Amino acid sequence: MTGFRLYPAYLDRAAQTELVETVLNAARGAPLYRPVTPGGKAMSVRMTNFGALGWATGVRGYRYDARHPVTGEPWPPIPARLLTLWAELADAATPPDACLVNVYDADARMGLHQDRDEADFSLPVLSVSLGDTALFRLGGPDRRGATRSLRLASGDVCLLAGEDRLSFHGVDRIVPGSSTLVPGGGRINLTLRRARAR
Repeated sequence: MTGFRLYPAYLDRAAQTELVETVLNAARGAPLYRPVTPGGKAMSVRMTNFGALGWATGVRGYRYDARHPVTGEPWPPIPARLLTLWAELADAATPPDACLVNVYDADARMGLHQDRDEADFSLPVLSVSLGDTALFRLGGPDRRGATRSLRLASGDVCLLAGEDRLSFHGVDRIVPGSSTLVPGGGRINLTLRRARAR
């Protein structure tokens, strides 16, 4: 697989519902928290993680950590359905060891950024959208380069691989009320990646 791939409506409603329930159940033991940038600014999304490693940020910078920053406990395992999805669309030979869970309320955003805290950029990043539609912005390897906007609806899956693995990307906003999937509304984004070397 190479480049940016979008798989619209890849997950049906039953699979989406199952994943949301899994996330909400896991969040009881690995509670959602609001990350803070190394500069001390709180992000607008809340997050938790699945897998051996979880993405973290703070005064020590951006990194992967084996334990929840609030509870000190290991992260819950990556759900089997997500491991299957990775094997189908990303890299069957090298399983993911991290899954970021980002929860967007009506006002949450994600600025343009590259996913570059991983050891091996030849491995892809796979993203699953659940709940409200996101206005997703995709650029290239230069932050100042041209971008395009796409709508990511619930059940859509996208892949950043090959020449697009380090493309800048972000979420301009979500469309509140565009889905009834997530209790109370909002969007859940599940992002699978391999943090360690193969």
